[in-house]
Amino acid sequence: MRLALTPGEPAGIGPELAVMAAQQARPYELVALADAELLQQRAAQLKLPLRLRQVDFTEQARPSEAGELVYSPIPLAAPVEAGKLDSANADYVLQSLSEANRLALSAEVAAIVTGPVQKSVINNAGHAFSGHTEFFAEHSNTAKVVMMLACPGLRVALATTHLPLKDVSEALSQEQLEQTCRILYSELQNKFALSKPKVLVAGLNPHAGEGGHLGSEEIDVIEPVLNKLRAEGMQLEGPLPADTLFTPRYLEQADAVLAMYHDQGLPVLKYLGFGRAVNLTLGLPYIRSSVDHGTALDLAGTGRADPGSIEVALDQAWQLAQNSRNA
Repeated sequence: MRLALTPGEPAGIGPELAVMAAQQARPYELVALADAELLQQRAAQLKLPLRLRQVDFTEQARPSEAGELVYSPIPLAAPVEAGKLDSANADYVLQSLSEANRLALSAEVAAIVTGPVQKSVINNAGHAFSGHTEFFAEHSNTAKVVMMLACPGLRVALATTHLPLKDVSEALSQEQLEQTCRILYSELQNKFALSKPKVLVAGLNPHAGEGGHLGSEEIDVIEPVLNKLRAEGMQLEGPLPADTLFTPRYLEQADAVLAMYHDQGLPVLKYLGFGRAVNLTLGLPYIRSSVDHGTALDLAGTGRADPGSIEVALDQAWQLAQNSRNA
């Protein structure tokens, strides 16, 4: 089995995370879609051993050896200095993502693991780019995806993602929320091997609207959707007040939480598991996981980057790929 790794922004810590990941043996073939010279340069800066081997997709995948990194060449447009952004390399980042998408759609890799990108550089280069989630949805022709972050003990999916808070209520509709719930529930069953998952669903407003006194979205949107899906046999509890939902009494009985907006659920998860969390895109025709942090330009090339999140992302992708193969 092969997994594709896109290191992301070349001036950030992504390339060295790839080098760090190569320091241990793995039961699958990890393929970095990257510039070989960049990987060697960063390995030298970190004083870590690195043997590069160009992938041959006509051959059977073999487990990765410690100190070896298999790569598929994506050439840089301009030389890279760690910590210094250059919009000339925006196309390099997008090419690696496009190639990962192609390989996953053709089943040449079993999953995609992504390092952090610098959205501003890509947009400044003239490419409309709002994030990995939206990029892979568009390029795989997937109409609807769900963003979920997970760490040991907690999974949080989002009904809306990168929206201004003032736009969240308008973005929530019964149709949109039903699609989100169906994707989340199906993926928990098929990729996480949970036969009958239990999902806690947050309300949008304080106190989950308090019977309509603090907002009507719970009554008009959330409750009708949950009632419909519960009648089909889904275990969905809510809408629950977000300030009490994230307590052991509720969470110890749940497999996942569905939050209504980005900063309702993710601060709790990142407080609990930052550095051990993984970002997953549900609903794609393939598995995609990612680190839970940014490019950390100030750490690039110093050797002080924490590889914890990339290790979790790799482990999660590997586990989900095995679950999918056995389903």
